[in-house]
Amino acid sequence: MNMDAADVHQQHPYRPAGMSVAGYRPNETQLWILAGGFGVMINIFLAAGVKLLVRMKTLTRGEELTICWFLLNGFLHCFFEGYYITNYDNLAGSQHLFAQLWKEYAQSDSRYMLKQTFVLTIEFLTVVILGPLSFLTAICIARHSSIRHLVQVVVSVAHLYGVALYYGTCIVDERRSGQGYSRPEFLYFWVYYVGFNSPWVFVPSFLLYQSSHAIQRAFEVSERLTEVQKRK
Repeated sequence: MNMDAADVHQQHPYRPAGMSVAGYRPNETQLWILAGGFGVMINIFLAAGVKLLVRMKTLTRGEELTICWFLLNGFLHCFFEGYYITNYDNLAGSQHLFAQLWKEYAQSDSRYMLKQTFVLTIEFLTVVILGPLSFLTAICIARHSSIRHLVQVVVSVAHLYGVALYYGTCIVDERRSGQGYSRPEFLYFWVYYVGFNSPWVFVPSFLLYQSSHAIQRAFEVSERLTEVQKRK
């Protein structure tokens, strides 16, 4: 029996199984090629960014790694997530590298294929606010700017808040509807859904602690100087 085009387009791997994904076309590129191409792209971007910024000042290894973290965030927010925001209507049928990566990741969170209001809103804010702020933080670290820890706190808190909203809304939706957005396989749930998002819990938490400690020390030094000046 022949199926019409509409039926073919509804054959997709996403959960819940009955959801509609208009115009869906399976990825034509193998996963290892997609992942490899994306990895090479990121590494080239980070190498170029670090080379450009590190020549400004002498930096510690820890500062260089922190710069890499914020450059990575800037790249993902502005370009990868920016692609989603500008192309979500045509994502299901596209064979663009970023589109195929989004379709692959959406097997762990089909809200990206459903184009939910929450997802579109949080991604838009991430692209226009957190992306530029991530690049600004990397520049501030490279230049030993006095506002480095201020912007680092802002970006880190925003990342933690975003992760809380991301998981929180998903859990609430699943409990209310009784249907999950992720496929149950290990790759999709534990690697994509849990593993890929976990760095945005641990790294921002560490950076927030680092900045809080630095700000505390700065205030302590300022208070001691004020006391010394009062005694004169």
